[in-house]
Amino acid sequence: MRLTYHTDYAIRTLIYLALNTDKMTTIGDISHIYGISKNHMMKVVQKLVHHGYISSERGRNGGIKLLLEPADIKLGDVIEKMETDLNLVACFDKNNHGCKIDGVCQVQGFFSEALNAFLDVMNQYSLEDAVKGRLQLLERLAVVSRE
Repeated sequence: MRLTYHTDYAIRTLIYLALNTDKMTTIGDISHIYGISKNHMMKVVQKLVHHGYISSERGRNGGIKLLLEPADIKLGDVIEKMETDLNLVACFDKNNHGCKIDGVCQVQGFFSEALNAFLDVMNQYSLEDAVKGRLQLLERLAVVSRE
């Protein structure tokens, strides 16, 4: 299993915003800090806004910021909302009619159990857990804290 860059960038965006809760941040700032295309970041941010994780304001003093407390953002939930396809195998896809043993194969259940276990483990961790090394993260990202 491999998560998409889209989900990776969403989690990185949330981490950056959790480190900078005292101010609005621009998409340009985040794309520059992480070395990610601004166009790609715009799509990620749009989806994070859609799912209610962050707010976005246009204009000269606009930007983005977290809408929820970091402790209330479960990483498993973020993964489920950002990933468009968590089908580990073709038989997870309801439109797949190519497997001759679909419906009687036990392996599908094993994969389903494994995916659920992964998401359950990720939901044991929040964005707050992800930013526990705050000083090191700020240093690595070369972000000046305004606290």
